[in-house]
Amino acid sequence: MSQQIVPLYRPPDLAEDLTTTEDTLKHALLTYEEMIGKKFELAIFLTATDIFRNLEWIKEGVEKMKNNPKLESVFSGHATHKNFWEQQEDGSWKRVKDWMADYSSRQVRRHIIREDTGLMCISRAWLWREGRRIGDNVDVITNHDDFTGIDIHHEEDLKLANKAIAIRLET
Repeated sequence: MSQQIVPLYRPPDLAEDLTTTEDTLKHALLTYEEMIGKKFELAIFLTATDIFRNLEWIKEGVEKMKNNPKLESVFSGHATHKNFWEQQEDGSWKRVKDWMADYSSRQVRRHIIREDTGLMCISRAWLWREGRRIGDNVDVITNHDDFTGIDIHHEEDLKLANKAIAIRLET
């Protein structure tokens, strides 16, 4: 049997339920850069629980970052025509965006983007060193694939993902 090498382990204080992704990314980048004696310009974040990514998004994101030094991050985002509401401190509800009060056909309606950095997020490595996942000057690679909303965290999510994979294999 061959021996596998794990370049680094997350310390126990970064393996808690409420540990942020930003803290783990910072630790991983700083530790790995120190191990190999090299600093990276770009850092790519992909989660194992978001499986319906298009590999072309990664290539496109890297190219966008290379071609535009002002960009701090490029990530995947899902376009939706759905309305979103936020509960206020007084218990009342308010639309996230005022334009959502104008209902129209979904085919022509304005969209809002759901950030899906787990599918694909490329950032300048200095952001991660600062403990930030994404910057303020961003570009979004928009997708319309409803399967990208499947994020595997529970057994039911896994069953749903397996059904979705079976559907994809049919087409």
